[in-house]
Formats: sequence, structure tokens, C-alpha cells
Amino acid sequence: MKTIGLIGGLSWESTTDYYRYINQGVKAELGGLSSAKCMLYSCNFEEVVRMQKAGEWKQAAMLLADAARKLEAGGCDTILICTNTMHVVASEVQQAVRIPLLHIVDTTVESIKRTGISKVGLLGTRYTMEQSFYTDRLCEHGIEAIIPDETDRIRVHDIIFDELCKGELKPASKAEYLRIIDRLRARGAEGVILGCTEIPLLLKQEDVTVPMFDTTRIHADAAVAFALEAVAIS
Repeated sequence: MKTIGLIGGLSWESTTDYYRYINQGVKAELGGLSSAKCMLYSCNFEEVVRMQKAGEWKQAAMLLADAARKLEAGGCDTILICTNTMHVVASEVQQAVRIPLLHIVDTTVESIKRTGISKVGLLGTRYTMEQSFYTDRLCEHGIEAIIPDETDRIRVHDIIFDELCKGELKPASKAEYLRIIDRLRARGAEGVILGCTEIPLLLKQEDVTVPMFDTTRIHADAAVAFALEAVAIS
């Protein structure tokens, strides 16, 4: 079994789901008391958020690259950045290590392709929705991303940082997200990417009638597949 390196704490609320999904996935495949071989570098999210707000992406890249190097030195075989937004510096993190970085957008693309969908709504932080690093990567694979209008983008973003990253799950905020998804559907979205690893804490597939792409689960499942690639499963 290969060893998975997790750059987490971004926020820790969703990192706990990564750890749970990865271990559940390994147990489901190998049975018994099997669990994943993994290492976690947990960042101080307050420090990262300050960098995001100040637009200090170079400094943020250096911080995550240092985390990746430490995981590689610890014996990890792959790196996951356990958040969508910080994939804005994914290339810098990959350049810092020799082991592969498992990119959250690429794993999500594969999940979308299996449905045959080519137009999806995208929810996430304003950085994810408004900067091109995410939507361009989707476009490279023939997937068009529809993002909310500015007022709704602000609302989605604020709920993430003011509530979900603090573990606060409010019915009113869930209703807001569902309203925004309905507006994206009216604009042609055939499915919706939960492009922030905290959003699946609030929304589940049963809440909507279109395919929902839970990036936390998708990313974690891809890590399990990578880790077990060379394992003979009985």
C-alpha cells in the first residue's frame, strides 16, 4: 500500500472528512482492520486566510510547498491539498516535490465525465469561482463552468468562511445554497460542483435532483485508488 500525504487544516472541519473517507475506502477494499497509510500536515488556517485576503499567493505557495516537502521526506508517495481554493498554487507545490500531486480538479473532471455532463454549476470561495485556475482547468477537459452572479458569489463565500469553516451548519444557509443552485440550473447547469471542501458538510446529493460532485469525497476516493493500485485485493 502506498502512503498518502495530506496537506490539511484548510479548514480542519473538512480535513476530518478526508481522513474518514480515505480510511473507510481502504477498509472497504481490503476488509478486516485495514486502514490507510497516511501522513497529515495540518496548517494554521488563520495564517492561510490572512494570505488569501492580502493576495499573498506567493507566500501561501511557499507555505504549502514546505508542507509538501516535509510529507515527501516522511515517506509519502503522493500529495493531496485538502482544499479547492489552494489549488491556485498547485503547480508551485508540485514543483517543490518529486512525488505526484493528486489534483482535485482532475479527479473531479473524471467523475463528471462518467456522467456525460458538459455544463456544471460551480460553488466555492470567491477565489475559486472568480479566478481562472479552476474554470480553465475544467475548460481544458471540455467542461463549461457556470458561476453565480456577484451577489450570490459573495453569499456563498461568506457562508463558507463565517459558518462552515467554524463547523456551523445553518438551515437558512442551506436554503440559500439550494436557491443559488436553482438559479444555476435555470442558466443551463446540468450538475453542480461543490468546489469547496466545506460545502459537502451542509449539502448532500439527496438535497438536489441534478448530479452533485462532492470534491472532498471524489478527491479522497482517488487517493484510495492511488494507494491501493499495487495491492492485490483478496
